Amino acid sequence: MVREPLTEQEIAQGRRIGALLRAARGPRTLDAVARGAGISAETLRKIETGRIPTPAFVTVAALAHELRLSLDEIWRTAREESPRERSAAS
Repeated sequence: MVREPLTEQEIAQGRRIGALLRAARGPRTLDAVARGAGISAETLRKIETGRIPTPAFVTVAALAHELRLSLDEIWRTAREESPRERSAAS
């Protein structure tokens, strides 16, 4: 099975999720949060930087739990376009 390339919207959503997770991590180290969520620090780094724009649900859920974020908050953030994104789409 061949995976379809991601759309620009999916890539932008991944970047927004990554930015939210990075902000929620605050002063905690990448290693500490990754360990608490049961993922590798490299995976978390890639999610935060948008290099993994569509992480697995269980990964997002584990990070949400570790960072005390609701899945609803993550979903809202993923779906909200920034003013810059809106103007670029026009």
